[in-house]
Amino acid sequence: MEELILKDLRHIWHPYTQMKDLEEEPPVLITHAEGVKLYDASGNFYYDTISSWWCNVHGHNHPRIKEAIKRQLDELEHVLLAGFTHKPAVLLAEKLVSITPENLVRVFYSDNGSTSVEAALKMSFQYWRNTGRSRKTKFVHPRNSYHGDTIGAMSVGGIELYREIFSPLLFPTFEIPSPYCYRCPAGKERGKCDIDCLKPLEELLRERSEEIAAFILEPLVQASGGMIIYPAEYVRRAAEICRRYEVHLILDEVATGFGRTGRMFACEIAEVKPDFLCLSKGITSGYLPFAATLTTEEIFRAFYADYAERKTFFHGHTYTGNPLGAAAALASLEVFEEERVLERAGELIPLFHKRLEEFGKLGIVGDVRCIGLIGALELVRDKSTKEPFPFEERAGWRVYRKGLRRNLILRPLGDVIYFFLPLCIKREELEDIMERAFAVLSEVERELC
Repeated sequence: MEELILKDLRHIWHPYTQMKDLEEEPPVLITHAEGVKLYDASGNFYYDTISSWWCNVHGHNHPRIKEAIKRQLDELEHVLLAGFTHKPAVLLAEKLVSITPENLVRVFYSDNGSTSVEAALKMSFQYWRNTGRSRKTKFVHPRNSYHGDTIGAMSVGGIELYREIFSPLLFPTFEIPSPYCYRCPAGKERGKCDIDCLKPLEELLRERSEEIAAFILEPLVQASGGMIIYPAEYVRRAAEICRRYEVHLILDEVATGFGRTGRMFACEIAEVKPDFLCLSKGITSGYLPFAATLTTEEIFRAFYADYAERKTFFHGHTYTGNPLGAAAALASLEVFEEERVLERAGELIPLFHKRLEEFGKLGIVGDVRCIGLIGALELVRDKSTKEPFPFEERAGWRVYRKGLRRNLILRPLGDVIYFFLPLCIKREELEDIMERAFAVLSEVERELC
């Protein structure tokens, strides 16, 4: 075990990690997993409370998904999807169309969340060019948004910590306020406003819609921005505004898709039909990299022409529509139906929300927010003023380190501690996680206060 850790530190560059930290807190060597638990080389277990970066839906080592991958591996491991096709890709496209908003009938495959977003951005951009409105080239996004780490996806991101150093590489966009109810950009109280944070979007589109291609949004949850959970009314009104000013609406459900909010997709709660829907992470339940961008027949038809007209969508990825990934995704969707996943998870959601509210009693927890089996606790130095802890204090990191000692993975987003629970979680596991997490935060509170 020690030899492998030393080799890791010698050769592997970990994502979103200050490598110097690993000298003090070495990476955990995971050897196997089952359900909602990961096991390390020393035999310790850890509750995977963040679904291995939000992708694991049905738990680790699910027999149905493993079998589907093995069966597909015996038939076809990969083939290009440019002019070729295969059964898993076809059946998955049909299934995705059947469970997403009815206006979405075309499926473009890729291999991760960033690429699903890149495809949507480029499709929107080229649609307007193909239809004679070439001035519509700009994009709008909210502050605190995150859509991936590729250049296009970063350009429509709104988290300065992630994008500031790369700003010379990014294309210019319009940014509007975040629907951050706890720290309302309009200075209003939660539940006592008229979604005032959307007024800048309407003003912007009223004045400059002729140069704006699309508005991109993470519906109901700004995930990497701090698990900022906001009202469905915001999404509904944003859709209405975009429709009124002929601007595409791109919904990025890479994080929220596949049951995370209590429904299969967050746009169902908002009752919105976007022009583009970006999917990844939970699409295969985390078993293989895979992604899809869904769009409308109207947008597809703007690219359908004689080759000489140069309207082709010249975009693709080597692993677009990979048969193994498509087979895993199909199996995952079958599990949703056969195991009544949404119904079973729905029975635990009220308990989860009730247990989360108990964390509000702690002096360092300024805000508690939740939807479905997603929950977030925002740590603050002063609850009355909402003053955050100094950046150097690393309050969230303290929680993470202590969490590992209590068998919990509580990897924070800054000073936001969050839960992104697998939908297969059992009641006794949920109760155990909440008790352990409360003990961790209580200990950190004693240290900081």
